[in-house]
Amino acid sequence: MNDEFADESPKKDIGFLLSLAALLLFSLMGAGIDFDEYLQKAELGIPDFYFVLIFLTDLLMIVGLALIFMYRKIGAYLFPAVVVLHFLLHNYYLSTFLYTDVTNLFLYITVGLLAFIPKWKFFK
Repeated sequence: MNDEFADESPKKDIGFLLSLAALLLFSLMGAGIDFDEYLQKAELGIPDFYFVLIFLTDLLMIVGLALIFMYRKIGAYLFPAVVVLHFLLHNYYLSTFLYTDVTNLFLYITVGLLAFIPKWKFFK
């Protein structure tokens, strides 16, 4: 089991970087949706504390991706947990189903983990 990725180098290859870029793209799209909701908060009747929570989760998604880029295990755990929290906050407070979050989780589980698992021994 330990020899499966023995020839893997700590250098970040194109697959690793592209998967992080795709995850970042959908995270920023979710943040854009949140910013759009913030601009319409008076018309939609959204409470102010919701935006503190939702922008904090947006920030934590970006931090999780940065930690993955720096080969930190906490980022690999933080990112999907925060994406699920972001999805649940939207679902609970606004009754909206965000396809950006679902796509982000799908990309993380399929493409992202295919790029991250071979590099796992370099994560601290």
